[in-house]
Amino acid sequence: MITQYIEAALSRARYEIIEDEEPYYGEVPELEGVWATGKTLEECRRNLAEVIDGWLVVRLRRGLSIPSIGEHKIEELKTLKVGG
Repeated sequence: MITQYIEAALSRARYEIIEDEEPYYGEVPELEGVWATGKTLEECRRNLAEVIDGWLVVRLRRGLSIPSIGEHKIEELKTLKVGG
């Protein structure tokens, strides 16, 4: 579920080249504050995936909502039924 969400978010990422030591910049417009840089586009993409993962952890720990990415949703588990 989380892996699919991250992949969906990465598929919506926007990348650009900026004047910096790490010239590749990427962000996911639907996820506020989620951005990363890298020396190569692939490094930027890997860094962006890590940022998304950390962003999800923080939002879940704080009980904040997580926007859906297309059909992909992550919702906090309220109760867990064990057994039948």
